[in-house]
Amino acid sequence: MPTERSELIGRIWERDPTVWTGADESKWLGWLDEPARMRERATEIADFADEVADEGLDAIVLLGMGGSSLAPEVLRRTFRVESFHVLDTTHPQAIRDLESSIDVENTLFISASKSGGTLETRSHTDYFWEQSGKVGARFVAITDPGSELEQLARERKFRHVFSGEPTIGGRYSALSPFGIVPAALMGVDLARFLDNALRMGELCRRDDGNPGYELGRQFGTGWQNGRDKVCIHETDGGFGLWAEQLIAESTGKLGKGLVPAPGESPDGPDRQGVEPQIADPYNLAGEFFRWEFAVAVAGSYLEINPFDQPDVQAAKDKTNEVLATGDEPDVAPEGSIDELLEQANEGDYVCVQAFIQPTDENDRRIADLVRKLRRRSGVVVTHGYGPRYLHSTGQLHKGGPNTGLFLQVVDDPGEELPIPGKPFGFRRLIRAQAAGDYASLKERGRRAARVELEDI
Repeated sequence: MPTERSELIGRIWERDPTVWTGADESKWLGWLDEPARMRERATEIADFADEVADEGLDAIVLLGMGGSSLAPEVLRRTFRVESFHVLDTTHPQAIRDLESSIDVENTLFISASKSGGTLETRSHTDYFWEQSGKVGARFVAITDPGSELEQLARERKFRHVFSGEPTIGGRYSALSPFGIVPAALMGVDLARFLDNALRMGELCRRDDGNPGYELGRQFGTGWQNGRDKVCIHETDGGFGLWAEQLIAESTGKLGKGLVPAPGESPDGPDRQGVEPQIADPYNLAGEFFRWEFAVAVAGSYLEINPFDQPDVQAAKDKTNEVLATGDEPDVAPEGSIDELLEQANEGDYVCVQAFIQPTDENDRRIADLVRKLRRRSGVVVTHGYGPRYLHSTGQLHKGGPNTGLFLQVVDDPGEELPIPGKPFGFRRLIRAQAAGDYASLKERGRRAARVELEDI
C-alpha cells in the first residue's frame, strides 16, 4: 500500500524497490534521468539528423515493435510527418504495400530493438537489407549495448548504431534514443522537446502540485475502488497507442491490472477518464514523462512490479512451437461473436485482436465492429492489430484479471513473402502468431473466439 505522498515520491527518486515488491525494480529506473542524458546528446543526434536531411532521401522507415515503435508512431502522427513510416506488422501485404510506396534505394531504414533479437524486427531488417541492395549506409540501428542487432549492424557496416540505456525497459523508452533519434529524423527540435520533458521531471519531484503523482494516485485509487478501465481521451496523434502499452504491460500481472481503453466513454462504475495534456506537439515529451511517473506510482497501489512482463514470453513460445512444426498454422474460425458475448459479465471488457492488414478501410471495419460490440455487450471494448498488441497489451490479456473476452479476427494474408535466412515467410509468421496467441489465451482459461474478417 502506498505511503504518504512526499515519502512515496522521494522513495521513487531514491530508487527504493520496496515502493513496489522489493525485487529488481531499482535496476529499471533509468528513465528518471534519461531526459537529462538525452539533452546532453541533443546536438550530436540533431547533427546526425541534419546530415541525413541534406541527402534528400525520399523516406525513412522505422522497423520496430512495441516500445521501439509506439512512441515513434505517436510522434509521427502528432508532428504530421508523411515521409516517416513505422512498420510494426508482419502482414505480407502491408510489407508489399510499404515497399511499393517508397524507393527502397533512397530510403533510410532504422532497425530498432532493445534486446536486438525481436523476431519481427530482425525479419523486417533482413528483408529490406536484401531489397535495398545490402547498402549499410542506408541502415541505422538503435539497440542496447552488446545485443545481436548491434553485432549485425557492425558486420554489415550500418551507417550508425545508437545505444539504448540498459536500465530502461522498452515501454519506458520514449525519451531515450528509441524515441529521440526518430524525433530528430522527423525534424523535431530536440532541445525544445527535451526541455519540456525536463520541466515535467522537475514537477514530478515536488510534494505538492506533482502532476505525475496526481495522475498515478488517480489510477491507483480508481483501481482500488473498482474503476480499473482507464478511458483515455482520443488525441490527433493517437497518444493512447503509446499509453496503452505503458499501462497494460506495467500493471497487468498477478491477476491484477488497469485496462487501458483509448476512445471509450468514461461513464460507468468500472471506469475512470483521463485526458492527455498536449496543447502543443512539443508538450508530448512532458506527457511521456508524466505518464511514466504516474504508472510507476500506480504500481505501488496495485503492489506489483511495474517493470517486468512475466507473461509476454508465452505467446512467443507458442508461436515458435507452431512454426517448428513446418505445417500451415490452424487459424480456422472457432466459436462466434454471439457465443462470446453471451459470456460477458458486468465489469468485463471485450478486446478485438485483428491479425489483418492495417489499412484505412480495415480501420473503418474494425471501428464499426467495435461500435457494434459496445452496443451489444454494454462493456468496455478495446482493440489492437496483431502482432503489434502482443508487444503492447498482450501482457495484460494473459497476466491480468480474467475479465477479458477476446475476439480474434483473421484474414487471408495473400501469397507468401519469404524472409531471408528463415524456413518460413511473413504469411506463415503472422498466422503462427495468431495461432500461438489464441492457444496461449485458451491455455489460461480466457474466453476467446476467432472469426474471419469477411464474416464480421
